[in-house]
Amino acid sequence: MTTSRRGDLFDPLCPTRQLLDRIGTKWTSMTVKLLAEEAPDEIRFADLRRRMPGISQKMLSVTLQSLARDGLVARRVEPTVPPAVHYRLTDLGLSLEEPLAALRTWAEHHMPEIEAMNRRQTSNQD
Repeated sequence: MTTSRRGDLFDPLCPTRQLLDRIGTKWTSMTVKLLAEEAPDEIRFADLRRRMPGISQKMLSVTLQSLARDGLVARRVEPTVPPAVHYRLTDLGLSLEEPLAALRTWAEHHMPEIEAMNRRQTSNQD
């Protein structure tokens, strides 16, 4: 049996790497944020999509399926025509909102600095 080497991002079994592989997309973090804003209430698929400009129906569906498979999101289907599908964060999913919020805060503070550095580097190459 192979065990994970904690903190070794080059090891496919590293818990941090496994998590980043699952939640490291912009759509996943946006979905968690929107669901957290509604917690503990549910939100319908169509409402989620409306609040996420630029996401396709297929990408939102794939994102929600992945989050549900990992136990971060709960899905409920109302047997109507057409079916009404509702989503909410599980307790596990809700616990992910705080670290993602910290990352958003870091980005808001530091992205102007990163963008300025990028512009300087780009202008120096010309």
